[in-house]
Amino acid sequence: MKNQTPGQKLNLGCVAIALLLAIVPAARGETKAITQEELVHRTQQLFDSIAIGDQVPWKTYFAEDAIYTDETGKTMDKPALVATVTPLPKGYSGTIKVAKPQIRLQGTTAILTYDLDETETVFGKVLHARYHGTDTWLFRNGRWQIVAGQMLRYYEDPAVGKIDTEHLDDFVGTYELAPGNTLTISRDGDKLYCLRGTRPKTLLQPESPDLFFRSGTEGRFLVRRDDSRKIDALIDRRNNEDLVWKKL
Repeated sequence: MKNQTPGQKLNLGCVAIALLLAIVPAARGETKAITQEELVHRTQQLFDSIAIGDQVPWKTYFAEDAIYTDETGKTMDKPALVATVTPLPKGYSGTIKVAKPQIRLQGTTAILTYDLDETETVFGKVLHARYHGTDTWLFRNGRWQIVAGQMLRYYEDPAVGKIDTEHLDDFVGTYELAPGNTLTISRDGDKLYCLRGTRPKTLLQPESPDLFFRSGTEGRFLVRRDDSRKIDALIDRRNNEDLVWKKL
């Protein structure tokens, strides 16, 4: 454009600015606003579809490049995730309700975090579970879709079982993990307590006669017995890994 006059250059500049001003509002208008209510509605659709094995909402609301981690720690792409949505077996039924939703919305990104209350009936037996999910929605190609999601399961104490009250004194004593690192098991009536260092003593709840848990704490205490059936150690099992406390 060597032969352009200053006036022509000015006109071209004005045209470029005018085009830019026209494009920017249009680009802004491409982002369709979404509300917490709509995201919760879509999320509820997803979980309503599980019992009947309806994959349509999962195919609709998850982006093709989505990544999802379930409550077991398994990470899946969209095809693998959709494949998990199958009808419940005969004799099973259930509902999953979205609760306590919170949203963070910024431009084309929305993050929804929520609880799930699950009720499942297995041949007449009613079971309950609670989960917490977080999904990241993006507005792309004219659609709001989930690009990443993660599900966690709330920890729940096991059911309290029976304990052999006639042999509770067998558990009483001091157990050592390493020199100078001990815990003490004491008895108060028909209850057993664990005391370690200066921490408050905690109640050992029986899951079975030789298996105990502490309320609100993951892991178990397993009793180890020698060949004569005497207790010689407590096994502190966490995520299938053991710490062995030998009885002194």
